[in-house]
Amino acid sequence: MIKRSAILERIRKALRRSRVVALVGPRQCGKTTVARELVKPGGFNYFDLEDPVDLARLEEPMLSLAPLRGVVVIDEVQRRPDLFGVLRVLADRKPLPSKFLILGSASPPLLRQSSESLAGRLEIIEMEGFGLAEIGGASQLKLWRRGGFPLSYLARSEQDSLVWRKNFIRTFFERDLAGLGIDIVPTALLRFWTMLAHYHGQIWNAADPARSLGISEPTVRRYLDLLTGVFMVRQLPPWHENLKKRQVKAPKIYIRDSGLLHQLLGVGSEWELLGHPKCGASWEGYAIEEILKVARTPEIYFWATHNGAELDLMLLINGRRLGFECKRSDAPRLTPSMRIAMSDLKLERLIVVYPGERRYSLSKNILAVPLRYIAKEFPL
Repeated sequence: MIKRSAILERIRKALRRSRVVALVGPRQCGKTTVARELVKPGGFNYFDLEDPVDLARLEEPMLSLAPLRGVVVIDEVQRRPDLFGVLRVLADRKPLPSKFLILGSASPPLLRQSSESLAGRLEIIEMEGFGLAEIGGASQLKLWRRGGFPLSYLARSEQDSLVWRKNFIRTFFERDLAGLGIDIVPTALLRFWTMLAHYHGQIWNAADPARSLGISEPTVRRYLDLLTGVFMVRQLPPWHENLKKRQVKAPKIYIRDSGLLHQLLGVGSEWELLGHPKCGASWEGYAIEEILKVARTPEIYFWATHNGAELDLMLLINGRRLGFECKRSDAPRLTPSMRIAMSDLKLERLIVVYPGERRYSLSKNILAVPLRYIAKEFPL
């Protein structure tokens, strides 16, 4: 059992300062397991909306929820969006006898509805699968290969992990999307997601996938936004400012979980991964997700010019600019692109993240840092 102390502490702090806390993230990332550390399942204060018994208990939500005291957990809340109005009323009571932790594999419409209903009362925490800070740097290769979903990472064998990911993808399209109110033919969206895996780490251009799938560019854009909203895809927005250079203004696309990326690419073993054309792009996306797990800032960008200068990731933290390059190499070296990024973007520091063991300087304010030690670079 891997302890998830950091996310538990974030939830406890949020419950102390907010009346309603939403823990959102992809299905099977461990939200329910974490919530059960706070409220015992099977008790009166725990509602699983995939359980018919708990659904029946909430037929009259005000009567069921109003008498409860302490922390109340409502799991898979997206199945009952009508509850947000009830929660608003209950969260406004004085004195406040209970606080609510709601869990959801949230889509953008759900987040908008909850934010509007619970404006000023709701704090949202996004949760992912396992990260290096939880499992330890010695398991870096295994985490990259299998991804962070607990049941994939903890599987007894590589074959068991592959089977779990295959089944996850199938049930995600056949059952989970319908539960989120997404009415799209599952096979069409699966073909699109598989195509996205081959765009992983590239600048987005809707024309090519639209032409390949025989659908319109607005439909492709809708598919992309849906997969982004259910935490399967990350659209990394471009940074551009008033420079005398032509800058890229389209997002970069990543499959957020490296294990699912490898499944979609048909990669079945470590040797297949290391020899795959997408190996470098896969490691880049994996490293970016690990950085974002510890940085926890909403201001995330990449930067590129049409002349070839680029930066994999730029974070804005308290007005300070920090750049990252992700290099899958034994000993990364200083490049002209790094110097250009430092100068043009006025970065405070540029960190070159790589899968090695030693932290060393490449130039003034440009450091090579092993991914396993990246958490030590924060907070700034």
